[in-house]
Amino acid sequence: MSIKTRIAFIIATFFGSGKAPVAPGTFGSLATIPLAFLLAYYWGTYGIVSGVIISFVLGLWAVSIVLKTSKHDPSFVVIDEVSGQLLTFAPLADNLQYDNHSALLYLLGFMLFRVFDIIKPQPVKWADKKLRNAFGVMFDDILAGVYAAVLLFVINNWINL
Repeated sequence: MSIKTRIAFIIATFFGSGKAPVAPGTFGSLATIPLAFLLAYYWGTYGIVSGVIISFVLGLWAVSIVLKTSKHDPSFVVIDEVSGQLLTFAPLADNLQYDNHSALLYLLGFMLFRVFDIIKPQPVKWADKKLRNAFGVMFDDILAGVYAAVLLFVINNWINL
């Protein structure tokens, strides 16, 4: 395996979190929480949005290489979960810096993203089924992240967490 392919697999599995024996997508999302915490704590919204963009672009590159050796959207690829999970926290990133209820927001954001990533409401399901390339692998999780971000924002403002 070439060094380029090895690097692509490290990125695609988010440093091996996608190699969990069960629920690799959940482990990939969970492994994203410390990254989200650091990005939000030090750079707020700019950090989270930068993390989404960087993980998405790196994910496109890595997944395009991984797909040459495996089926569409293999379960060990979790960089898409990283992008979607980070996006979930974007609207509240500045709250995650200083808010006393940050742990609850992280937990709720994690659960909401996993629900939308698993049940795949439209157009998440459409992107998952119809876009059969690296962009499709990444984009369905971005859409799930949008759903989770909107709902997390609404819940936070409604309950005033």
